[in-house]
Amino acid sequence: MSTTPTDRLRTLLEPLAADAGLDLEDVKVTQAGSRRQVQIDVDADGGVDLDAIAEFSRLVGQALDDSDVMGDAPYLLEVGSPGAERPLTAPRHWRRAEGRLVKATLADGGEIVVRVLTADEDGALVEVQPVKGRGRAKERRLEYTEVAKARVQVEFNRKEDEKLLDEAEDLVADDADDASDD
Repeated sequence: MSTTPTDRLRTLLEPLAADAGLDLEDVKVTQAGSRRQVQIDVDADGGVDLDAIAEFSRLVGQALDDSDVMGDAPYLLEVGSPGAERPLTAPRHWRRAEGRLVKATLADGGEIVVRVLTADEDGALVEVQPVKGRGRAKERRLEYTEVAKARVQVEFNRKEDEKLLDEAEDLVADDADDASDD
């Protein structure tokens, strides 16, 4: 039988998340002054939007109020999604990171930066990025058993993003030209 508040919360929340089409990623209970703070992270293939988070938060609040999991003490509920630099700890995390840059510490102590091309239950096909931009990227299969830890990296100047920005600027310029013709 689960004895910690976090274990009891997980038992209560996992079916709610599954019914909502979400994965329960993390549950934390911390003391915040005279209240407890309950932080819940959920995710889904394709990500979660604010409406899904708001609806799940309402369901969680109702479930917590209807149960004795939190006892009588007041609590503050926060429901969100994993951050941009989330750790990759399950195959579904790797699948959701397809196309993203990942920094991985290998089980043998090495470290690589890769772009996730595809992922399955056992590993991912990745493109190993050249060190300091020298050389060419190389594809390889990276088994999850080879990885001690991995984290998505935020990219601010990715080539595809630059192409989209250029196309958007062209559209804005065309709209401005059309407006001046009127």
